[in-house]
Amino acid sequence: METIARFQNVAVTLQGRPILKNIQFEMKRGQQWALIGLNGSGKTTLLNILAAYQFPSNGTVEVLGETFGKTYIPDLRKKIGFVSNALERFSDYYRNDSIERVILSGKHSSFGIYEEITKEDEAEAIQLLKQFRIAQYAGKKFHELSEGEKRRVLIARSLMSHPDILILDEPCSGLDILAREQFLQSLEVVIARGCHIIYVTHHIEEVMPHMTHAVLLKEGEIIAQGEKKEVLTAKRLSETFNTPVSVTWHAERPYVTVNGPVQLP
Repeated sequence: METIARFQNVAVTLQGRPILKNIQFEMKRGQQWALIGLNGSGKTTLLNILAAYQFPSNGTVEVLGETFGKTYIPDLRKKIGFVSNALERFSDYYRNDSIERVILSGKHSSFGIYEEITKEDEAEAIQLLKQFRIAQYAGKKFHELSEGEKRRVLIARSLMSHPDILILDEPCSGLDILAREQFLQSLEVVIARGCHIIYVTHHIEEVMPHMTHAVLLKEGEIIAQGEKKEVLTAKRLSETFNTPVSVTWHAERPYVTVNGPVQLP
């Protein structure tokens, strides 16, 4: 099975402090991964490496058949999409743009449209509006949408460049339960387009049925990885979250319950 991403003996040290330690990770074609860990566990650093925005201090990184240090990074980045609620800090760049223009800007990964857009691009943007069930908002300005609708627009935007990997960094942060569920269900569109997902969260119930694998990160180290039902166990999640939890599965989704009071810092 073809390898999509591989980390071998990857470590990151910043100002003498270890951020990632001996990361061994491999994602293969057809797999959809959830990355789970507490704040400060090293998730953001691992994502930045995967997205080719940061290099490790040690180790080897291969993404989409390209090895860091032996490939032209800007071309590789075009094959990797990135969606985060943090992207909305750039929303002033397109707050008065129609949502169609926001989506079209993803063709060249720019904030605003500065290069040629074809009729085919426009047709694809309309198709994405339909696939993400936001076609009824066509013509509306980005800032007029709800937070959940904005996130779906941002995913549609990321798909305009036809990425092979889509990184979703806590994309449901700040969404209410309805907007969260609508967003999570929309990810089926991403997978149907042949894109591979790495979904980052510390909310276990966001691991949807279409997610196949999970990796648990704690204090810069991977403590478990593999098929999700083998990884998302009470024992391993209790270790990851530093608190005793139990896990139940319903409709192929895991749910966590904290067992008693937690220790205060």
